[in-house]
Amino acid sequence: QVQLVESGGGLVQAGGSLRLSCAASGLTFSVCTMGWFRQTPGKEREFVAAITWLGSKAYNADSVKGRFTISRDNVKNTVYLQMDSLEPEDTDVYYCAAVRPARRPADKDEYDYWGQGTQVTVSS
Repeated sequence: QVQLVESGGGLVQAGGSLRLSCAASGLTFSVCTMGWFRQTPGKEREFVAAITWLGSKAYNADSVKGRFTISRDNVKNTVYLQMDSLEPEDTDVYYCAAVRPARRPADKDEYDYWGQGTQVTVSS
C-alpha cells in the first residue's frame, strides 16, 4: 500500500521559512517523479514544484521561483520543500504527490498517489 506522509507545516510570519517533508512508502521511490502542490478550499490544486527521479531536474512554479527549493533523498525515500521568504499568499494546504516518471511534471492529473496534506499559514 502506497503512503505519502507530509510533515513540517505550521504558522509562520511573512518573510520566514518552513521546510516540508514527505516520507514515501510502498513504492519504488527512486524511479518516481515527486511533486508538491497546494490548494485553497474551493480552488484548483496548484502546482508548486517537482523533481525527477534522479533529482537531475527540478521544476518550479513562477510564483515560487527563487523562494522555494525542492530536493529529495532516495535513501530516506523522502522529498523536501524548503520554503523561504514566505508570503501571506503562500497560505494553503500543501500536498505531496508521486508518479512514475511524468511527462508533464506540473500537471496534477499525471500523479497517481497523494498525501493527506499539511497546512501552511503565513501571517502578515
